[in-house]
Amino acid sequence: MSERRLADLLAMWRIRAFEEKVRDLRAEGPIVGSVHLCVGQEAIPVGACEVLEPQDALFATYRGHGWALARGVPAEPLFAELMGRASGVNGGRGGSAYFTAAEYGFHGENSIVGAGAPIACGAALAGRHDGSGRVAVSVFGDGAMNQGAVHEAMNFAAAFSLPVVFVCENNRYSELTPIAGMVRSPRLADRAAAYGMPGHRIDGNDAEAVRFHMRDALEVAREGGGPTLLECMTERLVGHYIGDAETYRQPGELERIRRREPIARLRAGLLADGVPEREIDAVERRARAEMDAAAEAARQAPPADPATAMEHLYA
Repeated sequence: MSERRLADLLAMWRIRAFEEKVRDLRAEGPIVGSVHLCVGQEAIPVGACEVLEPQDALFATYRGHGWALARGVPAEPLFAELMGRASGVNGGRGGSAYFTAAEYGFHGENSIVGAGAPIACGAALAGRHDGSGRVAVSVFGDGAMNQGAVHEAMNFAAAFSLPVVFVCENNRYSELTPIAGMVRSPRLADRAAAYGMPGHRIDGNDAEAVRFHMRDALEVAREGGGPTLLECMTERLVGHYIGDAETYRQPGELERIRRREPIARLRAGLLADGVPEREIDAVERRARAEMDAAAEAARQAPPADPATAMEHLYA
């Protein structure tokens, strides 16, 4: 069991170290444009992606670096994409908000809130007819649950029993507004019943809990049982975007949530189980060294050539 949890810790530290490196590069200048980090939410992609099959299609939001890494996208071309380098996963064209890596089953971020949900339905519908056994996974935040596109996607997926898993990362803030101030019932998983599909609220700061429920949802989808909604409760330790002043937070809020964020919780659990502290700390050092090396290699790559901007477009 400790080996499994140490592997989860390494996967989460890789995402955390990547995101913190992105934050630093954004401040220094190699990364420009809008950037949204998932610091504090690492357990959800780590738990969910482990049980996906290679043919499954994952659609994330603009807070999707962690999902790409958990899906297997290497860090160096991902850093390069964010830095506008030719060696990026999309040749430096997509940046933070629009990159994709279909060869890894990561079918892109989407900068329109909730827009990935109907696209996931299309991938699921295609999977029904191409014999691939594909399940589509759509990831979005709690604020996106109020988007019409998400409602339509859930209704469509349920009506036609499509193999889709809807994953709501409920970090309790719909951009800058607490979700409790936007809806009468903040338990978003309850909405699934209205569509005639299962809905579960789970601990999104526990990778094993996410893994357990995602495995079940995937099994239901593959057996023709249709979609499932997983509401993963978590918190982000950073602003909605880099530069967010976070004036909406209550005094002492960050200190409280840092005690229950996934890496801190898992570290405490491993220590309680008798895993040596030096072994736990070595996991963080390994992840940070990997991300430092990947970022530096990406920084040395040539920038994207503007002359190629019209490639991959329809005439």
